Amino acid sequence: MKLELRGITKKFGDFVANDSIDLVVEPGTVHALLGENGAGKSTLMNVLFGLYDADGGEVLLDDKPVKFDGPGDAMRAGIGMVHQHFMLVRPFTVAENVMLGHEPLAGSRLLDFSMARDRVTHLSQKFGFDIDPDAVIDDLSVGAEQRVEIIKALSRDANVLILDEPTAVLTPQETDELLEIVRQLADSGTSVVLITHKLREVQAVADTITVIRRGKVVGTAKPTATQEELASLMVGRDVSMTVDKGAATPGATMLEVDNLRAVDDFDITTLDGVSFDVKAGEILCIAGVQGNGQTELAEAILGAIAASGSVKLDGTELLGRSIRHVLHEGVGFVPEDRTEDGLVAKFTIENNLVLDLIDQAPYSRGGAINVKAIEDNAVAKVEEYDVRTTSAKATAGSLSGGNQQKVVLAREMSRPLKLLIASQPTRGLDVGSIEFVHKRIIAERDNGTAVLIISSELDEVVALADRIAVMYHGTIVDIVPPDTDRDTLGLLMAGGKQVTA
Repeated sequence: MKLELRGITKKFGDFVANDSIDLVVEPGTVHALLGENGAGKSTLMNVLFGLYDADGGEVLLDDKPVKFDGPGDAMRAGIGMVHQHFMLVRPFTVAENVMLGHEPLAGSRLLDFSMARDRVTHLSQKFGFDIDPDAVIDDLSVGAEQRVEIIKALSRDANVLILDEPTAVLTPQETDELLEIVRQLADSGTSVVLITHKLREVQAVADTITVIRRGKVVGTAKPTATQEELASLMVGRDVSMTVDKGAATPGATMLEVDNLRAVDDFDITTLDGVSFDVKAGEILCIAGVQGNGQTELAEAILGAIAASGSVKLDGTELLGRSIRHVLHEGVGFVPEDRTEDGLVAKFTIENNLVLDLIDQAPYSRGGAINVKAIEDNAVAKVEEYDVRTTSAKATAGSLSGGNQQKVVLAREMSRPLKLLIASQPTRGLDVGSIEFVHKRIIAERDNGTAVLIISSELDEVVALADRIAVMYHGTIVDIVPPDTDRDTLGLLMAGGKQVTA
């Protein structure tokens, strides 16, 4: 099936998310929609799938205009979509999830479960999915869940399949398997729209690449284009795709984590005997599929959740201390969700730059706030960190994601640090902002600070790390050097053991 979008425009108030976008997806091809988070890719596909009404333009299937009043219309027309966050009912079986909303009937009222199981088995065998139709979703790996979502779409006779950031929570092996499946689908005649910001994957599987920046199509490319060429299209300038990092010169052990344990509000263990150390002047990266305890690890060190065990910074125990005390001991913290935990959106940039410093000189003395010192600090940090804003008195919420992250980094690195914890430090940033953030992290390491990076982006982990600790189900399964091959890292991220000669 040929898919064509003509002049698609979608607005949210005064914000133009899609600006007269044209796109043609030929039958049996993989068409990659490349762009950074916030570029408008997912919005465009949500318009196509009937989740949003377009403010202008039209959709054509096999050269005939169509209009969808909801996802049901889109599915009946042969369009399927696998969302970034899976839409599965976890206590149900694979077959039950596949039939949900399109239940086959045996007789007047009875559900035909055997037909659903047969459909799953047929599609699983056809594409090599290896999925048991009677398996419960809760018992499947993330990669298997992804395949179930694809089976759901194909079972409804999808001729166009939209995959929205499909590898965001997959191990490297699962990513490779998915890309092979995508290629198989295209070769069998299905048109695939692959939404992503990962250049490596685009080069591996796409037939055609359309690049979107700030809601507009800025160019098309072939998968033979270099990563540098694709990146420059994405951000509008030349970008270095390599991290310029010399060898580390580690000093004394600065952070010691020993047998760290934590449970959540549902009495589920989230940290299960975590132990590691980080030396001054080195970067330890925590790798792993998100949801394996990384968030809780950062929060436990910071004092944001209760935990047992030991967390020592330069020999001083931190467990049981307040967040304020931990920060004052010399810990900088860049949270994974900058909008919720890193900034106060309604505060000015200058006030956000001193959120955890406001009770200290020179910003206050004797209970009196030194407004001039706060203003001077903001002017200096906005320039040093290249925060793109009309004024330091603008609100943090008015900034782009990349500039918000720069404000958080500027604040956390504005004081002498013993330890910097950066969780998902480049999530949602364009490649230009990523380049900047990586340089500042390396500079902090070279200044003698112990750096703990938590990232679900394996390329980032490999580029920044002096050592890599892999987490799985709340524990450290191994600590390996940064030149460890991706297959081994992927095996560890899935809970396997490193193969030794």
